[in-house]
Amino acid sequence: MKIKTIKSLVDEAMQIVTTIEPKEAKTLLELDNHLLIDIRDIRELWKSGTVKGARHIPRGMLEFWLDPESPYFKSDLKVEMVKILYCASNWRSALASKALMEMGFTNVMHVNGGFQSLIDTGFSIQKVEQK
Repeated sequence: MKIKTIKSLVDEAMQIVTTIEPKEAKTLLELDNHLLIDIRDIRELWKSGTVKGARHIPRGMLEFWLDPESPYFKSDLKVEMVKILYCASNWRSALASKALMEMGFTNVMHVNGGFQSLIDTGFSIQKVEQK
């Protein structure tokens, strides 16, 4: 059996999702209707922190938390908000952006270069304590 590689899945996603640079993310986040979403695993946040003001939604829960018909729906995550996703690099965020687009979201994009590129652009980082 031949499987589709993760690289080919990411390449396909990259062709259809909107990718923005960290500087553009910084500008967009000054607008009220934009939300920065950290989709990394909680252990990554414990180790490296997160961007100050970002909402943590683990990759495995993203679709569930944003679906109003899901029992896991988070009503404070307004469907109409522009969602700017990031991960450690940009592979998971590309796949996650594609999944949201497949759900019908049109207001979704992801950050090229992920977490480190946001740090390099001057975003503030906050520690995340283990609970």
